[in-house]
Amino acid sequence: MKQRSWMSGAVGLGVGFVLGGVMIAVVTGESVRRLMGSSAAALAGSAEPPEESDGFMAERPKKSMKSFGSANAYDDEVGSRGGGGPGAPPMPAAAPVMELAAPPEPEMEEGGATADKGGAAAAPTRAWFPETFLFEPLVVTDANGSATVPVRVPDRLTQWRVLALAHSRSGAQAGAVTSFAGTLPTYVDPVLPPFLRAGDTVRLPVQVVNTTDKAVEAALKVDVKGAQVEAGARTVRVPARGSVVELVTVKAGGAGPVTLRASLGDTDAVVRDFDVWATGQPVVQTRGGSLAAPRTLSLAGPADAQVGSERVRLQVYPGALGMVRAELAAVERRPVDVAGDAYALLLAGQAPELLKSLGETADPAALKALSLVATQRVLRAARAPSIEVATRLAEGALAHPDNPVLSRLGERLVAQVAQAQRPDGTCQGGDGWTLQRLLVATASCARTVRAAQGTPEGKQRAAAFTVRASGVFERYLPQVKDGYTAAVLLAEGSAEGGVADALRTRVREALKTGTDGTAWLPVEPDTVRADGEMPSEAEATAMAVLALQGDAKAPLADLGAWLLAHYTPGLGWGDGQANRVGLRAALALFKDPLPAQVRVSVARDGQVVTEGTYDTKALREVLALEAAAPGSAGSHTWTVRAEPAVPGLGFSLALSAAVPWKSEVKGGLQLAVTGPKEARVGQLTNVRVQVGAPSSLPLRFQQELPAGVQVDPASLAALVASGQVSSWDVQDGALSLDLSPREQGALVQVEFRVLPTLAGTLQAGAARLGVPGRPDITASLPPTTWAVR
Repeated sequence: MKQRSWMSGAVGLGVGFVLGGVMIAVVTGESVRRLMGSSAAALAGSAEPPEESDGFMAERPKKSMKSFGSANAYDDEVGSRGGGGPGAPPMPAAAPVMELAAPPEPEMEEGGATADKGGAAAAPTRAWFPETFLFEPLVVTDANGSATVPVRVPDRLTQWRVLALAHSRSGAQAGAVTSFAGTLPTYVDPVLPPFLRAGDTVRLPVQVVNTTDKAVEAALKVDVKGAQVEAGARTVRVPARGSVVELVTVKAGGAGPVTLRASLGDTDAVVRDFDVWATGQPVVQTRGGSLAAPRTLSLAGPADAQVGSERVRLQVYPGALGMVRAELAAVERRPVDVAGDAYALLLAGQAPELLKSLGETADPAALKALSLVATQRVLRAARAPSIEVATRLAEGALAHPDNPVLSRLGERLVAQVAQAQRPDGTCQGGDGWTLQRLLVATASCARTVRAAQGTPEGKQRAAAFTVRASGVFERYLPQVKDGYTAAVLLAEGSAEGGVADALRTRVREALKTGTDGTAWLPVEPDTVRADGEMPSEAEATAMAVLALQGDAKAPLADLGAWLLAHYTPGLGWGDGQANRVGLRAALALFKDPLPAQVRVSVARDGQVVTEGTYDTKALREVLALEAAAPGSAGSHTWTVRAEPAVPGLGFSLALSAAVPWKSEVKGGLQLAVTGPKEARVGQLTNVRVQVGAPSSLPLRFQQELPAGVQVDPASLAALVASGQVSSWDVQDGALSLDLSPREQGALVQVEFRVLPTLAGTLQAGAARLGVPGRPDITASLPPTTWAVR
């Protein structure tokens, strides 16, 4: 496509201010041809040219495919990120220029050469198809109120909308909308599905459009890389101002990416990509570790893996700086509870110093907003706090010394906790409390009291509390049997000398080591926190990291690797208590700033499978490397390496494959699915599901749909209205139904309608019936084949 530019002043859009600012956005007018390209009429063979939508910002919602059987069978996905960033200042120093170039054209096989057999130049290839290709939040006009923004127009043939919003130095505002068309005299438009399944044979529609006043006769050629094509070359004749639809048969063999190139003589060529998914049952093995040194792992792939389904995926988890940033972004959106509010307040107060120590500057406005929200929540909880609540809130309030309300609240809460210490040195306690819980609660109280030592009175109070608490730990040392309690007494309490040495030994002895070399601290039954809740293994492991600081015998790197691998952006390590301890542990382990650049690689038996090089900014986020890994059956040695080594980065390596499905029944479930005997493109057809299960069990039915098959929402809404289904969800290639409670022993039968949009022999993936949270109760049916005419 040619370079195009337009003026943001009076000529192009009718808006422009002298020495003012303009915001420009360009979006496509085509918004409904993404799932299958054109209308059902075109898919059925109609020769009508495609319609153009003139809706401004008409982007339909996108739904991602959850791996119900794709070659990419991972439960945790790394989502894409985007956004315009913070608002622009009123008067920038210079006018930014944004130019987006199309990516390199994909390599094709012989059929995708750049010249035809006669030696003539081939058609320029279109391969860049974004929905929105320009967003300039600030363009500065010149003294005449004009500015030029050079851009590359994408290869999508459609109507483009240009929106400009302008303001002057004095604050006057205006806006305008214009449009331009991106088209060619004659062009080719293949209609592709978002995916195929291995073994599919489909007839793909290829539209040829002629916008001129003369009939056109040209050679149509379709080449496919990653699949087989039949009768891909032919001559087509297109009438003036008309179009024709040619059907091309494509056979998908194994799983993997497919690139299709369609060319029309020397006038147009277009390249499109889609994936072929495996039809088998996903099998995933996962290992984790730290990038502090090359990590060698042993993974055994299944011998019966389907062709093209073997893939390897490496996720790199951020170090301390990435975690601080992720926690600041997510903490306000988490469920509201006392522990979470206290943690949010503590994080907002400590963030400036934490970020500074890790080489980054805090955003004062964002921290102020977080502090205000957390303060409001904490003040409500602090009206009449119990001792347990006071121990949670005090440290967060004291982290804001410049706020007189919070600082006074912190002092009051600390005084309340200090006064709650009994003559024997314990703190809290009550009917039904175990000694283990009492010791943990006393350690939490000791940490709270030590947090307020800014005055002579505070130091004296902390010293007295610590001495009495140390006596408690020494007296009951023989009763401390589990690793979690020992870790808490060390990390949050006042254990010293021989008592501390004995507790460290118990923590080390309680650690477990995995096959991947990571280490963690398990939680024994009947072990609770001060609030009576059972701690998670993530919280226990973080406590172990804090407890074993400075211990030469402790596997701190392995503990840190496990802790990083179990961190989830947005969720952290669990509740507010677990996140508070987890972040403390991460900061204790990974204090050093990240290097300017790190090369990460994954090798199998010494041969690099995938690699990537990242700068410091990228390493602050969760990263993913993914590649096909054919030949991974049997045991192989995998090596994950970072150059230079980075202790503050953790990783998770997953090897996935798809194996043939087998019918399976566990827990007495019954499942039968009857697909259409004969389906036709563009015509609704019924699918019947019959299930049987105990009446008390909540059931979830999942069906992987053939390529190009859409579910009729009206039929699903009717199931909900009738009470047969409580909820439903449709993703690309999959349907999920939550079935309503049933009468004792009654079989349930539901029907829904689907609309095929592709003709051919198509693979429907597996069908599954299960009980959420109960993997021991399930039923599954292997994939079936649909014939669509």
